[in-house]
Amino acid sequence: MLELIREGWDHFFRRHLSLTVIGIIFAICLLSALSTGFWLPARLAYVAFFGVAIAYFWGKANANPNKLEVTTERLVDRLQEGQEFQERITVKNLSWFTKLWLEVNDPSDLPGHISKRIITLGPRQSQSWRATTVCQRRGLYSIGPLQIATGDPFGFFRYTNTFGRPQNILVYPRATELPNFYVPPANLPGEGRFRKRTHYVTPNASGVRNYESGDSFNRIHWPTTARTNQLMVKLFELDPASDIWIILDLEKQVHVGQGDDGTEEYAVKIAASIARFFLVANRSVGFISYGNKLFIEEAERGAQHYTRILEALALSHAGGDVPIGTLISEEAKRFGRHTTVVVVTPSTSEEWVGPLQFVAERGVKVAAVLIEPSTFGSAENSLLVFGALAAGDVYTYLVKRSDDLISALAFGMESTEALPKRPGT
Repeated sequence: MLELIREGWDHFFRRHLSLTVIGIIFAICLLSALSTGFWLPARLAYVAFFGVAIAYFWGKANANPNKLEVTTERLVDRLQEGQEFQERITVKNLSWFTKLWLEVNDPSDLPGHISKRIITLGPRQSQSWRATTVCQRRGLYSIGPLQIATGDPFGFFRYTNTFGRPQNILVYPRATELPNFYVPPANLPGEGRFRKRTHYVTPNASGVRNYESGDSFNRIHWPTTARTNQLMVKLFELDPASDIWIILDLEKQVHVGQGDDGTEEYAVKIAASIARFFLVANRSVGFISYGNKLFIEEAERGAQHYTRILEALALSHAGGDVPIGTLISEEAKRFGRHTTVVVVTPSTSEEWVGPLQFVAERGVKVAAVLIEPSTFGSAENSLLVFGALAAGDVYTYLVKRSDDLISALAFGMESTEALPKRPGT
């Protein structure tokens, strides 16, 4: 009973207060006219009754969705932090009557997105404008459908219509260019012993095959084509080069801070920057993380592969329950002597150093990027784990809050004054 009373109060005195007030006035005037016979209350009752009726039909006509043509142009749905998301909204009045007080809104959970505007359209008139939003944070966001709200001039009735469909916007993390980043090079097999087939054009041609629809003409091997009297294309192999595997720690309990001032955002940005550094150099890069679920992107090259890694990083959240040491141990079988493993973590536990050293003992080159949690408000620091990595001769970078990544990821362990510098570096 109490819930019904609360709902009734909310309906009449919050959402429809104007209509409730005019209804009370109408009732008072009508009772007064019937009891006294005085003409003024009767006239006021007529005005209230017909005024509400006119407002109702006015609002209905103003909000008729069949008399509005709405288009939204969103040219891109994938952007990077710092880029501008732009959309053009056009609203056209298809009727011969003026549309007053149209409140146009394109709702979105994209941070900083504001596209609300109040317009009035004359007969057969249209308005168009551009809304621009700077993408402030990585992630998957939704935008739309467009909403147009209107009503009568007195505010008695309000109608909202939706136009179009919702659309997803994916914002990639910003990757910093790292001109001086360095990790230990892996032990490569002899020339020609470690090769993999690839669809990229490289200096290493390994054979020919029949031409297939979609093959580029610059891959046709004309001598073989002339000899066999049918189109043949060249097969290529990758140059011998070490694979780079980036392991991102997304265990929930090791991350501190929120938003742009949290270790999660720093870790994602560092992983994106390292992937960009090696892929620009035409190296094969793999990616492993365990947030809400295990994600593995096999080592490959090229811009499309970089886009897939950025998509994974854009959706990464520190919600996992698997320690980074366990993740390294479980995926160690993927790493051979031709591999370099880079771990990005804010963990202050020394337990993951052992699995990383075990991988290194198998001939895999390893490196670590430590994010100092004490600079993000945590009571713990990475001094002990940094010392354990140094004792295990693991090439280590230390990144603190507000550090410039270009300089923080330039010299690694060599930039730490607490440790002696290695000869020849």
